[in-house]
Amino acid sequence: MAQDDDVLDIIDDSEEPSPALPHAPWVIAIIDDDPAVHQGTRFALADYVLHDQGLEILSAYSAEEGRRLLKSRRDIAVILLDVVMESDSAGLDFVDHVRRDLKDETVRIILRTGQPGQAPERRVIVAYDINDYKAKTELTADKLFTSLTAALRSYQQLKRLEETRRGLEIIIDAAPKLFDFRSMQRLAEGVLTQMASLLDVECAGILLLRDGAKGAGGIAVLAGSGCYRELVGCDPGSAFDGTLADLVHGAFERRCNAFFDRRSLLYIETGSGREVVVLLDADKQLSDTDRALVELLSSRLSVAFDNVILYDQLQEANARLEERVRERTAELTKTNHRLAAQSGELRRANRLKSEILGTVAHDLKNPLGVILGRTEILNELAANDPPLVEPMRAQIGHIRDSATRLTEMVNSLIRDAMNDALDITIRHDAFDLAALVREVADGNEALAARKDQALACETPAHLVVTGDPDRLREAVDNLVSNAVKYSPPGSPIAVSVIPREHEVEVSVRDRGPGLSPEDMDRLFGRFQRLSAKPTGGESSTGLGLFIVKRIVELHGGRVAATSDGIGRGATFSLLLPWEPDGRTA
Repeated sequence: MAQDDDVLDIIDDSEEPSPALPHAPWVIAIIDDDPAVHQGTRFALADYVLHDQGLEILSAYSAEEGRRLLKSRRDIAVILLDVVMESDSAGLDFVDHVRRDLKDETVRIILRTGQPGQAPERRVIVAYDINDYKAKTELTADKLFTSLTAALRSYQQLKRLEETRRGLEIIIDAAPKLFDFRSMQRLAEGVLTQMASLLDVECAGILLLRDGAKGAGGIAVLAGSGCYRELVGCDPGSAFDGTLADLVHGAFERRCNAFFDRRSLLYIETGSGREVVVLLDADKQLSDTDRALVELLSSRLSVAFDNVILYDQLQEANARLEERVRERTAELTKTNHRLAAQSGELRRANRLKSEILGTVAHDLKNPLGVILGRTEILNELAANDPPLVEPMRAQIGHIRDSATRLTEMVNSLIRDAMNDALDITIRHDAFDLAALVREVADGNEALAARKDQALACETPAHLVVTGDPDRLREAVDNLVSNAVKYSPPGSPIAVSVIPREHEVEVSVRDRGPGLSPEDMDRLFGRFQRLSAKPTGGESSTGLGLFIVKRIVELHGGRVAATSDGIGRGATFSLLLPWEPDGRTA
């Protein structure tokens, strides 16, 4: 040193050095241009221990070297700083660099000077952010110990405050993020991430959830980090080793937090009865501040887990409600369709009823009038003495004819009503269509003979199809009887059955009045009368062709009508599905 009074009073300690301590040492820096000061300080502090932590002493021999040292080491707790080094104000400039440029307000700075006159104590302590000011002549080993201990305690308190402030900022920032999670797994992963950020160290962790309703066996691994990542989704009973299983089950049994050397167990109980255990393996032993912050964060997580559980329950309830709404809507839609169909059927039935009543009033009036008139004539003839038998027989014949036409009209109305029934069914029996057509032709032969019409029938010997023979007989009979009814006397009528590749055609061709374009548009409608009139005074309800179309369509077939024009006849055809082996398609 420059002067003898600068030499530190050293306490000689010849005891063996103490063994290495388990905790990280305090880091202090000596920045002084006198090597003797470095040696004396190291010797005086060789056995220094505070809170089971020794010292790691760093040296710099100029202010510039001190700047480089602080740039590489940011864990320095105390700086023992000389004022006069490469310049008279090098130490004071270094203080400004630390506080203003590096913005390090935590490190404690003790100024030591061998020339107090260069930097008066009062001016320096006011103008510069230092923590102690000592002349080297007065800084004995005891005073150095006292000053260093006070500085380290101050540093420790400041570090705790800084860590607490940083931890609280992380907790405050983490709360909205954690409370915003809607997935239990994402919440668990977020908790582990925030725990590591809070401790500011690399750590591995695992988060487990136990559902109280499922008993002790209902433990699920929701998230893991580091070496525990592979355990996510595994069964703890089989995937955990003995030590890990004991720690986890012990935490659930103790129902409280537990801290060990480098391992921490946090216990959280939610308001809904679920239990959460978080296990953390950190690279350092947690300080009291770390533990307090971790416990503070974990105490706020109960609401976050309950929020996720309630959100899941709400989503499940909404899904069930939406499903019930969909089912109910489908039921209502089906009911509405059924009601609409029933309403349509009722309207159609009312319309049919009105049309039938109109038809009955119009078409049945003439036959009934004839019957009543002929009855009066018959009554007058019967009053003669003796009665006029031959005239009476003639009148009886007229009455019989009118009654027959009336019966035919009533039968037509009954058949139409049967076709309109909602429960109508079609049988599917195998029968000989060729024979059926020949029988219908034979049945109409007498009516055709009365009008001198030539009714010819050309069919295969046998043609087996599948269908309802009664209904098809009715359809063919309508076509043949219509041909007889509308064809002029003496004209030919041809009935034929022609098998084709996938269908069979039953056709009735006449030489009657033919069909006009207007007739073609309304040919198969209900109660539609055509321009042609019956040639023998027969009556018509306008239902025959409608019934034919309905019967054929129920068999999966179709009807067709062609005509070369007015006065040139017409051909009506039934086309039914058919396969060559006799089966309908």
